[in-house]
Amino acid sequence: MLANSSCESFVDTSLDPHVRGFLHRPVAPPGDGLVLTHGAGSNSKAPLLVTLAEAFAAAGVTVLRCDLPYRQSRPYGPPRPGDAAHDREGLKNAVAALRNLAPGRVFLGGHSYGGRQSTMLCADQPGLVDGLLLLSYPLHPPRKPDQLRVQHLPKLQTPALFVHGTRDPFGSPKEMEAAVSMIPARTRLVRIEGVGHDLGFKGKAKQEELPALVLAEFQKFFG
Repeated sequence: MLANSSCESFVDTSLDPHVRGFLHRPVAPPGDGLVLTHGAGSNSKAPLLVTLAEAFAAAGVTVLRCDLPYRQSRPYGPPRPGDAAHDREGLKNAVAALRNLAPGRVFLGGHSYGGRQSTMLCADQPGLVDGLLLLSYPLHPPRKPDQLRVQHLPKLQTPALFVHGTRDPFGSPKEMEAAVSMIPARTRLVRIEGVGHDLGFKGKAKQEELPALVLAEFQKFFG
């Protein structure tokens, strides 16, 4: 753990769905906040999320790494078709919980499924957060480029920073460029060369430079 931040378990059962995960507090007085969530087969303990949360907290951002409601209900396996709306409610509650802890701007982000649900939530509720951080947006299932998940993107009014591997089977750089261009809000697509959907965090492997790169791009884009 970095010396200029701390991490603790976080639970808020006053909201339904409940908010559960881990809170990274910067040592400096709190300012902006970031809710960060996981992909379909993962949880809030994913190394990618932990490493990013530590980097952002060290830079003064309060980060809530949270488990989506489907993961709170079932420790393993992907979300079911009926879970998505409930998961979006969980993200809305996580944002509300973090607003009580971070007096500045609040951002919402996630990896893969978590990022997709974040965009769908914000397309329906513009103004919910100040911006989106989208890691490996799952544009389509692998090898099924005709099954695009873009129907809500023309309604998205929230500024969005996309971070995407150039070898991601869920969307090529060219496909991502076309999808991002559908969003009326301000956007930026950051390409990570040579990595796939896991952004270089697979098993014990870590893309050591990624957290600092994502943080720098985030600060440049959102100010």
